[in-house]
Amino acid sequence: MFLAVGFYMFTALIMVNVNKWALNKISAPWLLLWSQLVIAVILLQLTDLVGLFKMPKLQLNVAKQLVPLVAINVLGLGVNTVCLVYVDTSFYQIARGLVLPFTVILTYMILHQPSSRFVIASCTIVFAGFMTGVTADINVSTLGVVFGVASSVTTSLHAIVIKRALDSVNGSSLDLVYYNNVLSTVVMIPIVAGCGEIPQVIKLFHEETGPAACKRFLIGVAVTGIFGFLVNVASFVQISHTSPTTHMVSAAVRGVLQTLLGYFAFHEILTGGRLAGIFLILGGSTIYTYARGREMCAREKAKANAIPMTVQDIAPEEGGLDDAVTLHEQGQELEDKKKAIE
Repeated sequence: MFLAVGFYMFTALIMVNVNKWALNKISAPWLLLWSQLVIAVILLQLTDLVGLFKMPKLQLNVAKQLVPLVAINVLGLGVNTVCLVYVDTSFYQIARGLVLPFTVILTYMILHQPSSRFVIASCTIVFAGFMTGVTADINVSTLGVVFGVASSVTTSLHAIVIKRALDSVNGSSLDLVYYNNVLSTVVMIPIVAGCGEIPQVIKLFHEETGPAACKRFLIGVAVTGIFGFLVNVASFVQISHTSPTTHMVSAAVRGVLQTLLGYFAFHEILTGGRLAGIFLILGGSTIYTYARGREMCAREKAKANAIPMTVQDIAPEEGGLDDAVTLHEQGQELEDKKKAIE
């Protein structure tokens, strides 16, 4: 588990900072994303050719089942990268700071799982951190904040959808990575063609500083393409081998390190409000982890002392995202069995 978390944090840190470096040269987020996906697909095919991994054969029925995952992935990648265009890397964590509150809200809306007072309190602290960081900094981009909030929503949905999408590929994280990258590459073709970024890059070649800028951009595409492939694999591996909570908390810790890297690598300004916002978000995430740990321990003790007889017996009164999908599906199975017996 620790290797999965460490691998994800390392690749994600490099990815964000190199993305920012490339976007500083040429503001073409969708073209950058599409190029990264193409490189990822090529690398996956190479691993198949050399016998390192075995890529699955694409099947239409599986692809149809993965439509929600691909849609959220493309939207999430888009808003993440566009957000990075408008904000500094040190502010990026604050702009995307509402992942935890949206995770709890979506868990309740989709899976009808209520949350405890500790969880609600942790979400309140995270929200306070977001508001502190946004309102205390006078140089905040409104568009950057809007895309950051949208990114929080897609990140929250992504964790839920990945867990469910694994069933479509028999639990294989690698197969899911391959399908996700190939299908996302195809879906993004009309987006890249229609956003006007390709003519913008071609035009730069005819300007005095264009070739140098394009060369740096292409280097950025190559580097971020490789690390994009690695972070994609790392993200799927971490969620499939740990839990969405672990994934979310590791992202929060990564945000603190990312802020420090932004300060040293890009000479960004760290205001008191920015630092306060980041540590409130991290503090709220820590409280959430503690609260969820207590709830899971209590639930395990209850299971050891009682045999569940109804759906209500196995559905906790207070829960979160970690095992909400599993409990929901178990409940549905029990209800179906009861109806069949009747």
